[in-house]
Amino acid sequence: MRKTKQKELIEEEVKKLDSFFTAEELFKRVNQKDKKIGIATVYRFLRNLKKKEKLHSYLCNRKTVYSKEENNHCHFVCQKCGEIKHFDVKSLDFLKIKESICHFQIDVHGTCKKCLKK
Repeated sequence: MRKTKQKELIEEEVKKLDSFFTAEELFKRVNQKDKKIGIATVYRFLRNLKKKEKLHSYLCNRKTVYSKEENNHCHFVCQKCGEIKHFDVKSLDFLKIKESICHFQIDVHGTCKKCLKK
């Protein structure tokens, strides 16, 4: 991949992020510094980082979110009110999987405490 000033700027902004982020959030940050950078450039850059395994992606609220870390991304989704809560699962050791797992995403559906009280 050819190194350009736009790609260097996007890379700098990615390095500053320490949590999950969307392409739109990254675009907003880089666009404030260089109005010539388009959203398509940001998407291509993120796709390239993902292909090189320098970035991980997850689905959250029907949007793709990215992370530099091998974070796991887990949700509890209430089937009655639709509320989504994030929760942590540290390991999948209980599954007895022999493969090497990089990261995982789990969506658990049920009824939240508020809706159970109704």
